Amino acid sequence: MSRSQQTDPAEANAFLQQYPDTQTVDLLLCDANGIFRGKRVQADSLSKIYGSGVLLAKSLFAQDITGRTAESAGIGFETGDMDCVCIPLPGTLCRTPWHDRPSAQTLLRMYDAQGNPYAGDPQSVLDAVLERFSETGLTPVVAIELEFYLIDRHHTADNRPQLPISPVTGKREHHISVYAITDLDDYGDLLGEMSDAADVQGIPADTAVAEASPGQFEINLHHQADARLACQHALMLKRLIKGVAQKNGLEATFMPKPFPDIAGNGTHVHVSLLDEAGNNVFALGEQPVNETLKNAIAGLAETMHECMLLFAPNANSYRRFVAEWFVPLTPTWGLNNRTVALRVPGGDTTARRIEHRLAGADVNPFLLTAAVLAGMHHGITKKLQPGPITRGNAYEQHPPSLPITWESTLKAFEQAQIIPDYLGEEFCRVYSAIKREEYDLFNLQITPLEYDWYLRSS
Repeated sequence: MSRSQQTDPAEANAFLQQYPDTQTVDLLLCDANGIFRGKRVQADSLSKIYGSGVLLAKSLFAQDITGRTAESAGIGFETGDMDCVCIPLPGTLCRTPWHDRPSAQTLLRMYDAQGNPYAGDPQSVLDAVLERFSETGLTPVVAIELEFYLIDRHHTADNRPQLPISPVTGKREHHISVYAITDLDDYGDLLGEMSDAADVQGIPADTAVAEASPGQFEINLHHQADARLACQHALMLKRLIKGVAQKNGLEATFMPKPFPDIAGNGTHVHVSLLDEAGNNVFALGEQPVNETLKNAIAGLAETMHECMLLFAPNANSYRRFVAEWFVPLTPTWGLNNRTVALRVPGGDTTARRIEHRLAGADVNPFLLTAAVLAGMHHGITKKLQPGPITRGNAYEQHPPSLPITWESTLKAFEQAQIIPDYLGEEFCRVYSAIKREEYDLFNLQITPLEYDWYLRSS
C-alpha cells in the first residue's frame, strides 16, 4: 500500500470547515506498549500534514514503558535515530471533547524509506496476520472489552493509588458489589460523559458494567468485521476514558493490578469468523462446538505460552495472576465458564465465538489481537484438536502451567517456534529487546519494602 493511498487532504479540509474553531490537533502513533506518542500541531497545518505527512523517529517503536529507547533493538543510535514519514489514517480525525480548548486528534501510520508500512509497527503486525486469514476466505469479527479503575487523583504519601470518593455518599469506596446498578448510578454523570465523547469520536461503545471491585468498570465495544478498526477503537476509548476522568477530577488507570487485595484489570477479546457468504463458521452444524471452533481453540492453547509476553507485557502484569480472581493460569477451555482461559459464551448460537480472557488491560490491542488471531489460524490450518473440555472450577482441576513470571515469559517469547512466523522476525526482535531492557532496568531498582525488611535486620 503506497503513501498516496493512505492520505487525502480533502478529509482534513472538510473537518476544519465543519469545526472552524479547532485550535490544535494531536497526531498519535501507537508504540509497542500501546502508548500514544506523537506531536501536537496547530490546526492550520493539518491539510499540509494530510498531503505530505509528518516526520517521527523510527526509534519510537523501540521505546520502553518510560519512553527510553532500547538501543539493543538496533533502530536508535545505530541508524542515526532516523526519521520516517507518518501519514494520518483515514477516518480517525475527530474532536477531543474533554479538552478545554477546541481540539482534535488523528491516528498515524509510519512508512519506511521504500514507502511501505514499517514492519515493526504493531498495526503492520496485525496486518500480516489478517493477510493469512484472507488466504483462507475467513474474516475475523472482533470485539474488545476493557476494564479500568477510577481512582482518586490524590495519591497517598508514598504514591500509592486510592479508591475514589463517591460523588453521592462523599465516602471513599470500599465495598465489592459485582454488576451493582448503584455504582453505575453514583458515577452516572461521568460514565454518561464518556458515552457522549465516544459518540463524538465515532467509537461504538456499548455496555457499561460495574465490575468486581469498588471503582472498577468495564466498557464494551461492538463487534467489528474489521479487526484493525476494533483495535483503533480500543486505543481511542482508553485515551477518552483517561481524558474524561481527568476533566472530572479523577484518574482512570488500566494498570493490571493497582491494588493488591482486589481484582485486577483485564482485556477480553471476543472473536468469531465469517466465511465468504457471511456465515459464522463457528455456528455451522448442530454441535455446540463444531470442528472449526475446536481447531481454533486448540491453536490458541498451543500458542499461549509463546504469546504470554504480549498478553502480560509489564512487571505489574504478573501481579494479576492469582487463582480464583477470574484470571486463567492454564490454557483451559469450556462452555459458558469464566474460570477458563478460552470461554465459549452461552446465548444465541448464531453468535458463537471465543472469548480470550488472559490479557491484562495494559496490552497493546493490535498485538493482543494479532496473537489471538495467529493462534486461531494456526489451529485451523493445522486441524489441531484441543484437550478435554473443562466443566466447573478450572482452578481446582488444573494446576498452573502458563509462564506467569516476567522472566519466564521473556524466555518463552525468545524461544518461540510458531508465533514469529506470524508476527514477523523484525517485530519479534525489536519487541524482545524492549522488554528485555525493561526487565533488566526494573530489576536494578530497590523497592521500599526491601528497605523496610532488610535495612536494619541485615
